[in-house]
Amino acid sequence: MTLRPVGDRGLLVELPGLPEVLSAQAQLQADPADGQVDVVAAARTVLVTVQAASNVRALRNRLLSLDPTVPVEQEDALVTLEVQYDGEDLAEVARQTGLSEEAVIAAHTSRPWIASFGGFAPGFAYLTGGDPRLEVPRRETPRTAVPAGSVALAGTFSAVYPRVSPGGWQLIGHTDAVLWHTHREVPALIRPGNRVRFVAVRDRVLVRADASVPTRSGTPEDARAARGAGLDVVHPGLSSTLQDLGRPGHMSLGVAEAGALDRFAARQANRLVGNPAGAAVIESLNGGLVLEAGEDHVVAVTGADVGLVITAPDGRERAALLCAPFLLHGAEVLRQSAPASGLRTYTAVRGGFAEEQTLGSRSTDTMSGLGPAPLVAGTRLAVAAPAAALPVGVPELPRPPASPEILRVIPGPRDDWFDAESFERLLAADWTVTAQSDRIGLRLDGPALLRTREGELLSEGTVRGALQVPPSGLPILFLADHPVTGGYPVIAVVVSADLDRAAQLAPGSVIRFRIADS
Repeated sequence: MTLRPVGDRGLLVELPGLPEVLSAQAQLQADPADGQVDVVAAARTVLVTVQAASNVRALRNRLLSLDPTVPVEQEDALVTLEVQYDGEDLAEVARQTGLSEEAVIAAHTSRPWIASFGGFAPGFAYLTGGDPRLEVPRRETPRTAVPAGSVALAGTFSAVYPRVSPGGWQLIGHTDAVLWHTHREVPALIRPGNRVRFVAVRDRVLVRADASVPTRSGTPEDARAARGAGLDVVHPGLSSTLQDLGRPGHMSLGVAEAGALDRFAARQANRLVGNPAGAAVIESLNGGLVLEAGEDHVVAVTGADVGLVITAPDGRERAALLCAPFLLHGAEVLRQSAPASGLRTYTAVRGGFAEEQTLGSRSTDTMSGLGPAPLVAGTRLAVAAPAAALPVGVPELPRPPASPEILRVIPGPRDDWFDAESFERLLAADWTVTAQSDRIGLRLDGPALLRTREGELLSEGTVRGALQVPPSGLPILFLADHPVTGGYPVIAVVVSADLDRAAQLAPGSVIRFRIADS
């Protein structure tokens, strides 16, 4: 058993193989370590995260006490999936394996695969036990959007993407099966231990887009009727979603924590209006949010440095202060300008937004599709009754921007996949945030980080703050909606306390990394 650090709140356990991994996972689920949050099984590793850095020592002791030779039982039901083999990478897989396209299809369907463990996204299962001739590497550069239902290969694994998401696997076909749906008694169609048989079909398969995403209930008339108690989205700006402090503890299901990217700003907004820290707020990208009040509400906006203008029904305007509570009267309209600095704003209303919870959270997860749909013009947001014991706060100072932003990192868990020169390059370079960044992660531009190892890293759990390095050598800094597992090495992990600042970095912003003090 080998333990590797994963940032300041996690450890990665390396084990001989899958039986030991599943045994360790079962023991940790039955008898958790102090402060344990998530346990993510992979091919030869188990990722365990805890609530605080102070819990890591106890976690280390708990992991060293495990006996991974204890066997564990799994369900072995058969799941059959019909597939049309028309994937974009089918010809490339044929070239790399030395097989014809027909032979690739025959090999993929010739025997049942075994669902060994979940991860990456809800409903995504890593399938093993297929024809060994189908072993192929991941793509050098992952796609930013893989279609829902895509059937794919990577290394010795096969899998089906449950919904549109980023991914670096080789696509060989697609299916219309719904891999994940929260309204089912068991949301995941494929569970660890299941056997999965792929059947080739010729007819065009129609993928039911976003079939796994819960939709808002009720009719437009119902929404209009509820308007008097809440806020009306006149314009969502570039992108606005509901966020709270996320849904920790579900990574074994492929569900990332999600939640507000700048948690400091979200907590601050809630504190100013007298809400609990975990109440839902609106996270908006690059300003532009316009809200109309159905009745009087106490509101606060934090985060990026935006201007706030309130327009009364008679056209008169007044300014509101950032990072301060203010009264928005019924029928008044609140507008956010584009930010002078920063990227994301957080709008809280006293009482919090009363959206339905999914797995204990009102957060929108853009990777998995869980939670409320992104806000659109005409969305009516109901507001809950305020917690009477919590007073409205006093104005606070906005957090000043920094340029370049210095983010502290802890090396590993896979820094040994790179030479010392590459790690020094990570610390010495100015890294620029690119326009391809989103809630899943910041894509960075700078000098390529070169690996010293050939071959593929077996997929393993990963965390918010991980600096994952694909074969292009350009790191991706994972944010709240990151994939739960990944197969590209993580050279370092940004410490938890610095991730709020990363959320405010707009395209073109410059980042420098330095090693965190021990």
